[in-house]
Amino acid sequence: MAESNRPLANRILMGLVIGIVAGVATLIIGRFSPTTLTFMRSASTNYLDPLGQIFLRLLFFVVIPLVFASLAAGVVQLGRLDKLGPLAGRTFFMFFLNMAVGVAIGLVMMNVLQPGGHMSPEAKASLLHEFGGAAKRTLEIQQSQQGLSLSVIVEMFLPKNLFGAFVGNSRGMLGDVLPLIVFAILVGAVGTQLSDDKRKKLQDTLELVCELMTGIVNFALRLAPYAVPLMIYSVTVKVGVDILIALGTFVIGVIAVLLLHLFGTMSLFLKLWTKHSPLKFFKDIRPVLVTAFSTSSSNASLPAALTCARDTLGVRHSTAGFVLPLGTTMNMSGTALYEGCVVLFVAQVFGVDLSMSQQVTLLLLSVLSAVAVAGIPGGSLPLIAGLLITFGIPAEGIGIILGADRILDMVRTMTNVGCDTVTTVIVDEQIIKAEAKAAAA
Repeated sequence: MAESNRPLANRILMGLVIGIVAGVATLIIGRFSPTTLTFMRSASTNYLDPLGQIFLRLLFFVVIPLVFASLAAGVVQLGRLDKLGPLAGRTFFMFFLNMAVGVAIGLVMMNVLQPGGHMSPEAKASLLHEFGGAAKRTLEIQQSQQGLSLSVIVEMFLPKNLFGAFVGNSRGMLGDVLPLIVFAILVGAVGTQLSDDKRKKLQDTLELVCELMTGIVNFALRLAPYAVPLMIYSVTVKVGVDILIALGTFVIGVIAVLLLHLFGTMSLFLKLWTKHSPLKFFKDIRPVLVTAFSTSSSNASLPAALTCARDTLGVRHSTAGFVLPLGTTMNMSGTALYEGCVVLFVAQVFGVDLSMSQQVTLLLLSVLSAVAVAGIPGGSLPLIAGLLITFGIPAEGIGIILGADRILDMVRTMTNVGCDTVTTVIVDEQIIKAEAKAAAA
């Protein structure tokens, strides 16, 4: 979130607080006047929920085109990998390792902490009743996946009718996003093999679609300060304080695991693959981390990261100039971790049990969607909705974490940028060692 969007973020946070306070106040009043609580629950269903749905539906509008265009563009912009040599190979390997490890740590935390799993049966029943249609579809999907086989997996990823799969069967239900992700990767991969002129045209077209979808997301975000209090108020008066406790536990858990990945996992990486002392390294990049935290923008942090890598850490200009700009758009460790945690949290809230194989799939899709969302302001929301749809979880559940998304934005951006800088140092030292070996040989 860029500097200019700070007032919007402040208004969203203020709306979250207002919605929570109003919801708790209504519950307190309801203890003394049950008819008042009944009336407000009815008003929430008939008036507040439809208004909040306007915001959510704008996000759902862009799920299909944004997932396809952003992911395909991300693959196309890699260019012809055979010409980039060992620098690209090491860079992409570290990007994937960073994000995969981050998501894995996040999923372990969510399974241990179970922030969405401690709600009372009554609270979960209220949520399932609220999203009855989606909940029914969830149960059907779970039942159909009990006998998971190779043919079922092929059908999941490669259906006969691609457009029928992601279009869906009704106006009130989004289709499957998983086949669309596969198709986007295929388009991007073939696009890298085109001539330079054609590849540039394809990339420009895909980026134009991304820009158009981003504009719609920005329209939606303007409604967020008004939609957030309505949605959080509605879910609070219907479900009770259980949902607030679950949300608070989720926020604390995600912040803790983001910091663990940044300062724990990255310290281990530095010890394994570089000569840098982790303590001194993080002291050296403190200005970069502060910039990322305060601006919540990887792009805004890029100049500071380049200067620090070259002048303070001694990274060669060629390596820093390749890895850091690419990392700003591809190596989104914090975002991937966050997306995996959100999907698992909403699944726990709605009582959807994701198996181990489904969580492995979630890990891979979180990495892919984090790459796709890079550089798109607010773009993580529709992509998270797409992940929820993929696993048969009510996509409307994204409204529960919307206010918390703004709180966590700064921490996950700091994690993204910190992991970019660590990757740059590791790749530079590995390239230098490889060149020294080649020279000696």
